[in-house]
Amino acid sequence: MRSETAMPKGMNDRPKAWKRHTAVLLLVAMLWWAGACMAAQDPLPSWNDGATKQQIENFVKKTTTAGSPDFVPPEQRIAVFDNDGTLWAEQPVYFQVFFALDQVKAQSPQHPEWQTTEPFKSALAGDLKGVAASGEKGAAELVAATHSGMTTDEFARNVNQWVSTARHPKTHRVFTEMVYQPMLELLHFLRDNGYKTYIVSGGGQDFMRAWATAVYGIPPEQIIGSQGELKFELRDGKPVLVKQPKVALVDDGPGKPVGIERFIGRKPIFAFGNSDGDQQMLEWTTSGDGPRFAGLVHHTDAAREWAYDRDSKVGKLDKALDEATAKGWTVVDMKNDWKQIFPPEK
Repeated sequence: MRSETAMPKGMNDRPKAWKRHTAVLLLVAMLWWAGACMAAQDPLPSWNDGATKQQIENFVKKTTTAGSPDFVPPEQRIAVFDNDGTLWAEQPVYFQVFFALDQVKAQSPQHPEWQTTEPFKSALAGDLKGVAASGEKGAAELVAATHSGMTTDEFARNVNQWVSTARHPKTHRVFTEMVYQPMLELLHFLRDNGYKTYIVSGGGQDFMRAWATAVYGIPPEQIIGSQGELKFELRDGKPVLVKQPKVALVDDGPGKPVGIERFIGRKPIFAFGNSDGDQQMLEWTTSGDGPRFAGLVHHTDAAREWAYDRDSKVGKLDKALDEATAKGWTVVDMKNDWKQIFPPEK
């Protein structure tokens, strides 16, 4: 007679419970994998689905698909982007002005006249409204006074030290974290499809070249900005280039097409800006034959960023917005078109 040993209470339920547990884990893994695949397939995950995103994707597809009537050879796939207000934020003043303000404070002992002269007086007092009231002329004066007399290498070191430590007064993030995540994705999307991306900005060329390559993946030779004169000198027997206070090119407004022709030598087919200072660049881009794309970032999100356009002293968007409507340029509504504004904090 065969004896049977009774199983402890609950043992018969374990295989069933294990199967259920395994099934749940498998389902979670499948859902995760499906989400990862969807994210991998979406080159612009921070853009909400809609007309704006579709216009960008359709343009890239038709210009890069062999056999398409709008196919553009790789060497002609030139895309240009403004920086301030297009690739990173620009309020309450251009970020290069914040850099200049800190440089004014550091250099003020050698310039007692700044205590009574605008915009330096406001800069030393930390009065951003007073600095902003001086407009672009005042910003240019600050930049000229604090960006000259040193070698290009010394200037780059100053900028790199500043961007690694200085923080925005509202968000308290380092300035290089106040770039727009959707635009970073757009830059990668274009380059993945054979486009060559350039920055064409009214900001200082040397200022941007010090940090923008690491942030945007755009090499220095593809960064075009406003420039001061340079002078070759020998210091301690070593050749150096010394920054001069004289302006060589204002790469803003009508200066942008000039900078594009001078440094690129080819008309872009894709351009993005955000203000009236970009209007001529967009006009220049869309004046060529074949497929053309012109885009504007419209700052409409007061909760996550800032809302401004026609009356702003910084990044004014007025005439260019009217032209965009008349000519069918793509206008990005930041509030409705972007899922997120800035990358996650590091």
